[in-house]
Amino acid sequence: MSTSPVTLMVARRVAHGRYQELMTWLHEGEQLATDFPGYLGSGVLAPPPNDDEFQIIFRFADEATMHAWEHSASRRSWLVRGRGLFAAPSEHRVKGIDGWFGALGQRPPRWKQTVAIWLAFFPVSLIFNFVLGPLLGQLELLPRIMISTLILTPLMVFWFIPLSTHLLASWLHSTPPAPTRPAESAPTR
Repeated sequence: MSTSPVTLMVARRVAHGRYQELMTWLHEGEQLATDFPGYLGSGVLAPPPNDDEFQIIFRFADEATMHAWEHSASRRSWLVRGRGLFAAPSEHRVKGIDGWFGALGQRPPRWKQTVAIWLAFFPVSLIFNFVLGPLLGQLELLPRIMISTLILTPLMVFWFIPLSTHLLASWLHSTPPAPTRPAESAPTR
């Protein structure tokens, strides 16, 4: 069993006319997960424009804690209550950075992933250094870096990078319009 955090991504397409009920049900599932040991966070990602597939992400401390939640009676009951609200369900498990950017084949290009991560890191690092810089500046390099990374890494992994990817979801998953080719002119004689 894994001892690193595990993310379960569940995709649900809204059944016709059941949008509000599905949203209530998804948030109920998030609330339910908070009661389980090892729960690290969750979120509901809205579909990109012209799509109806929502994603709900559940993150747990390791495989064992996720397994306990997945096979719990309360989760089974929640899934039963959700029948009829969605079509074409799919689930998959991801580890590490892949969990921030969606399913394989649906992930944005690496350069967009880099921008989303940088947009989370820059302001948080700036604020951190502004607030704690004078205090940490008195320390030697090794303890200063150790303390800053001990504080910033969990903040980034659990809150700010998921927030950035959520806020940038439509841009991350947008595709540029296909280039248009000029119409060929008829040969002149």
